[in-house]
Amino acid sequence: MPSWFRQETCLPAIGPIAALKALIGSPNHAHKGWVWEQYDTQVGADTIRRPGLGAGVVRVHGTKKALAFTSDVTPRYVRANPYEGGKQAVAEAYRNLTACGALPLATTDNLNFGNPEKPEIMGQLVGAIKGIGEACAALDFPIVSGNVSLYNETDGKGILPTPTIGGVGLIADLDGLIAGLPAEGDLALVIGETRGHLGQSALAAEAFGIEAGDAPPVDLAAERRNGEFLRAHGGLVRAAADLSDGGLALAAFELAEAAGLGVTLDSAGIAQLFGEDQARYLVACTAGNAAKLAEAAAAAGVPLATAGSFGGETVVLGGDAAPLAELSQLYRTAFEKSLNLELA
Repeated sequence: MPSWFRQETCLPAIGPIAALKALIGSPNHAHKGWVWEQYDTQVGADTIRRPGLGAGVVRVHGTKKALAFTSDVTPRYVRANPYEGGKQAVAEAYRNLTACGALPLATTDNLNFGNPEKPEIMGQLVGAIKGIGEACAALDFPIVSGNVSLYNETDGKGILPTPTIGGVGLIADLDGLIAGLPAEGDLALVIGETRGHLGQSALAAEAFGIEAGDAPPVDLAAERRNGEFLRAHGGLVRAAADLSDGGLALAAFELAEAAGLGVTLDSAGIAQLFGEDQARYLVACTAGNAAKLAEAAAAAGVPLATAGSFGGETVVLGGDAAPLAELSQLYRTAFEKSLNLELA
């Protein structure tokens, strides 16, 4: 494995709002409405959560049950550390289902790699499978189907290792669905521990073209504990999102923007705002419910911290700020502009 993957990630100086703009202005993290608006997402009238924010949710017709679906992988992580990257793909799928109140049931894998006759590619494949298997066992999230696509190369150069994990979860009663949006005055809380891991982060890649450092480590015991905690206390939460690419700042912006609200995050630290530590969720709830959640978290030994609040018409990251309208315009047009797909 190349030694530069393991080097310390030291990023050039950047302000929090400039960092957020680098993410939401990139085709990888901009709003993808142009894609799903090309077809009818309401066929059968059972779609409960439309595309655009976390896992999709579809009602089991004629019942109060629903199924949640997601697919996840971060190829940068897998290339840097196939074992941790494989674990992370499963863990992120688990979190996306949990964040909408679903109990993760099963996964399917789609193992996309280059030429396995090359030792480094075979190493990626073996490491990723080991990580995937360990995560599925630890999270009680078995693989029930899948496929493999190998020899994906152009001019002898392989694609990034992309072991995609598709996940399905069950919402036994729609009263347990977490699919709301933040409301004015809601607090923003983070479940899980934040250390500020910037290795292989979306910010490093999008703002500076840097893909160095190790993938974030995945603590599977913490993933399960924190996920079970959120599902058990979902009734206290108005909205939830897992923290992955782009960290806290991107997740908070996406939730706030969908609600047409501003958001204030107290930290000004780039690592705290954009670090991609795993086993974390952002939740929005009233001040009263936040107190109840904090009490429950302390009793369960689950890290919980207040990160800020939702409301107003401005996005404030530490001491840096920009109007929500300006950022929303960038977020909702960057994808089409990057591919010359602007609608008439």
